[in-house]
Amino acid sequence: MSINWFPGHMNKARRMLKERVAKSDMVIEVLDARLPNASRNPMLQQICRGVPRLCVLTKPDLADPKVTAAWLKVLARQGARSMELVATDPKSKAKLIRACRDLVPKRGHPGFPVRVMIAGIPNVGKSSLFNLLVGKKKAMVRDQPAVTRSEQRIDVPGGLSLVDTPGVLWPKLDDVEGAYRLAASGAIREVAFDPMEVGRFIVDWLVEAYPEALGQRFGVNLEGAQADDLLLQIAERRGAVTRGKGPDLRKAAELLLHDLRAGKLGRLSLESPADLLKRRRVANPAAPVAPESDAAFPRDHSSSESPEEDFEELDPQYPEPEDSELEDSEFEDSELEDSELEDSEPVSEIPDSEESQDP
Repeated sequence: MSINWFPGHMNKARRMLKERVAKSDMVIEVLDARLPNASRNPMLQQICRGVPRLCVLTKPDLADPKVTAAWLKVLARQGARSMELVATDPKSKAKLIRACRDLVPKRGHPGFPVRVMIAGIPNVGKSSLFNLLVGKKKAMVRDQPAVTRSEQRIDVPGGLSLVDTPGVLWPKLDDVEGAYRLAASGAIREVAFDPMEVGRFIVDWLVEAYPEALGQRFGVNLEGAQADDLLLQIAERRGAVTRGKGPDLRKAAELLLHDLRAGKLGRLSLESPADLLKRRRVANPAAPVAPESDAAFPRDHSSSESPEEDFEELDPQYPEPEDSELEDSEFEDSELEDSELEDSEPVSEIPDSEESQDP
């Protein structure tokens, strides 16, 4: 099954990104800490090329902390400035503002704010991060994709001028496993995928990576069970039954995905550097193998081993699309002075009337 979800407003937003990045001093690329690779839009790599960029891993409170530390290490080896941040924690505000001003040291003074564009795919926490910096709710926040439909610009205390842009996916999700992970995280609306297919994928992944979490949450017997067997057990234990037809596996899959997104299975990461490495090996088995064994990349994230040890086989940069591909698609912490963080009224803001509608 392929997942392709590219609503009309995303095409408009992609064009908007190309225009706005030219007027920005830096970009905050918002990534979901549970799946930093799958939630990184390859179109942004092309659009934002040459612009200072800060990768912010949001929702780390939902992710496996060992795996998040591993991803931060990978990003650092790739030369990317990165940090994890809980966008709902007010204490994160000064840390983020300082990181932005350190990245663009010549700005951030009265009359010369750091012009920051906030970008990322749908439902990774861009609007929550925007509201954190503003200090009040200015961007609409919901736990579903495609809520922000137009850009919002606002000046905030601390020397930043922010643009929050709509979440944009790329037109074709070629990586099937990555698409399943995006769907499971809530980055893609459920009308665009079959929850049964995604549910089966997530069950298999949980059995391999976090078996205890699956067993404890749903009380299922994992021994020798296939994905549909486990969905059947979930349906029976949760009362997901269709009158006259028995257990409803589709409803069981939806319940599983709901609990996963809500963090009710515990702190889980949907991918690790080990996953990315193994997928690349499968895709290109002829590639040379580094001397490190697979044991250096434990797949069972709940084990006592750390997945942070070696990443030499990972590419030094995330892959960037060729220009032609993009055209053809068309489709350390320090405190700020208290005076810099006092609330003030916004200087400029794009009115709500400019929001676009789905075609």
